[in-house]
Amino acid sequence: MSAGAIGPVLVAASGSSSLRLTVFGDDGQVLAEHHSTSAPGEEVSGPLRHLLARTPRPTAVGHRIVHGGPGLRSHVLVDDGIRAALREAADLAPLHVPPALTVLDTARNLLPGVPHAACFDTVFHAGLPAAAREYAVPATWREGYGIRRYGFHGLSYAWALARTAELLGQRPERLHLVIAHLGGGCSACAVRNGTSVDTTMGFTPLEGLVMSHRSGSVDPGALTWMQTRHRLSADDIEDALNHRSGLLGLSGTSDDTRDLVRSRAAGDERAALALDVFTHHCRRGIAAMAASLDRLDALVFTGEIGEDQPEVREEVCSRLTALGLTGGLRTPDDASRPAIVSGPGADIPVVMVPTGEARQIDHETRALLRGR
Repeated sequence: MSAGAIGPVLVAASGSSSLRLTVFGDDGQVLAEHHSTSAPGEEVSGPLRHLLARTPRPTAVGHRIVHGGPGLRSHVLVDDGIRAALREAADLAPLHVPPALTVLDTARNLLPGVPHAACFDTVFHAGLPAAAREYAVPATWREGYGIRRYGFHGLSYAWALARTAELLGQRPERLHLVIAHLGGGCSACAVRNGTSVDTTMGFTPLEGLVMSHRSGSVDPGALTWMQTRHRLSADDIEDALNHRSGLLGLSGTSDDTRDLVRSRAAGDERAALALDVFTHHCRRGIAAMAASLDRLDALVFTGEIGEDQPEVREEVCSRLTALGLTGGLRTPDDASRPAIVSGPGADIPVVMVPTGEARQIDHETRALLRGR
């Protein structure tokens, strides 16, 4: 192994309804991978064992953990104390953290002598200024219960920021960007001088933009009204907002923008409504994030929808002329590489960056190992 080389790193990226396992080599090549479209459970040892049987033994494992809670504000190597702290953070993102901890525990059992890194989506937003971080709620809520804006999709934002800087020939710390991560979960982030200064997701990954089957922001008065007038329980409301809302709730048929674009073209009015509401909230969120910047150097799209749905990019940008953006975007020839998709005369570049959360976790894990 060459000087400075670490060897293969296994990345476990757990979502609320998916699991992606990838083994990266020192030069970033993918040595092996496994993708499941169901939430990881106790049976995850099977896919892990199968992957490990067909790849060189990993020298480290990096885990995506959506929420680090108030105490874990940087990526960290996992020991028993960190594992206990992660248990405390699980309540803050109950759809995401428990499945990730199942994968973490299984991987630690299968690879007990290997360092495991916890890489948090919340770390990118750890330095949010107070004006963006704090909710206007009683001090007992903020100080006693830890109610504040944490922000999410940070690993995706970190990757997109670095790739955009390379594409524009700038240093990240010189850029003022709005980045929109549009996928199963959706959010937007204001990046000033390479640092997150505002974001649409808040205390949980439910706030902000309309998502695939999550509602995004809803008037809290409507939720308390549903409880007091219609006797819906907190569990009923949480289930509806997380699983039966968003694009799925609006369309009644699908939470996939590709399906909805086709259905709209065939005359489906509910599909058209779902896309109209989705893109409206994207524009609103992007404009709100731009208000936290001194200027807008570029608008960046990432996430599965952001990278793979040109109709959404076009509908968002063509109606953001107040920010100096325009439509007429092009579809890149190679969607697997970052690209400027705005026209050559555009005042503000529009950039598409393929999702890179797994590669960012690989990067962060290697950085932690080098810093030991």
